[in-house]
Amino acid sequence: MRTIAILAAGLTAVLSPIAATGQSMTPMRGEVRSFADAFAVRVFPGNPYNQRIRVEVHVYDQDFQPVDAKITPSAFLLAGQASRPVLVVVPFDGANERKVRICTESIPFPSEQTQIRAQICGKFFGHRRF
Repeated sequence: MRTIAILAAGLTAVLSPIAATGQSMTPMRGEVRSFADAFAVRVFPGNPYNQRIRVEVHVYDQDFQPVDAKITPSAFLLAGQASRPVLVVVPFDGANERKVRICTESIPFPSEQTQIRAQICGKFFGHRRF
């Protein structure tokens, strides 16, 4: 029994770095000044795995309610060990400031055994200048 506990602890230590290298997105936070009715942010979702993943990008307010933002592209396949730029344009909706969360979500393929949906979000703050 003690051998199993030691083996389990060793296996956990070996696999922990693998679990910690989940999908990524850069930058994770930012502040943008804009003279228009919207502000733009370019984020770079990344795939640290060797196999491709399906990625969707979503924008939420501070309470995680969806924001009607333009995301180009909003969904795509991302090759293993790759990243790509995504342009997000967020409207101010009449306000002078807006805080949003831009989230990258990996969507499992239907044929895969594991159906875990991972999400990583960054915080962004837009200031409207006149």
